[in-house]
Amino acid sequence: MHVLVVEDDAVLADGLSRVLGSHGMAVEVVGNGAQADQLLQRAGATAAEVVVLDIGLPGMDGFEVVRRLRARGNAVPVLLLTARDAVEDRVRGLEQGADDYLVKPFATAELVARVKALARRHTAPQAALALGQLSLDLAAKRARVGDKVIELSVREWAVLEYLLQHASRVVSKQQIIDAILPWGDDITPNAVEVYISRLRLKIADGGVAIRTIRGFGYMLEPGA
Repeated sequence: MHVLVVEDDAVLADGLSRVLGSHGMAVEVVGNGAQADQLLQRAGATAAEVVVLDIGLPGMDGFEVVRRLRARGNAVPVLLLTARDAVEDRVRGLEQGADDYLVKPFATAELVARVKALARRHTAPQAALALGQLSLDLAAKRARVGDKVIELSVREWAVLEYLLQHASRVVSKQQIIDAILPWGDDITPNAVEVYISRLRLKIADGGVAIRTIRGFGYMLEPGA
């Protein structure tokens, strides 16, 4: 994965590069918005897959970088970093088209988790997911068991979509949380258990089962 880090604090930029690099990411660092804007106009194999972008940049700030990026129709995921914790700044960044937001200081583990989650969500979307008689129409946001439509809440849908994307593989509660976490909303491991319990009831007739793998997480697999 290629990550572009846009940060004018050289010490912080170096630290971010080392942390992300230690997780197998190819990291490119620039120190101002104008450079970032130029790099984000290029395409090809070296194009950024996730942008970690400081708001308080010299010259062209992070807000303007995001605005120009989205105006060009570029949907690369953007994670904003800022020392500003005002709600107005957070809202402005998201309205400009950013995908997520971290306020300094932050834990590097959280940064890595959010970068990985953004990369996963940005992979080329499928039109549908299916296992057994269970199917999800991703465009219409419609879930079916056979010919029967089942009603799901937004988070139930997100959990089920993630389980289907990783069918027959074990996923942990934390992986589920990272995958469905929007804009820093709080969701606990106990909440994941509740969503799993509800989903089991709703998909019981679909020829699939959500199995608990104790100590590891859950696995969606064809039913017995």
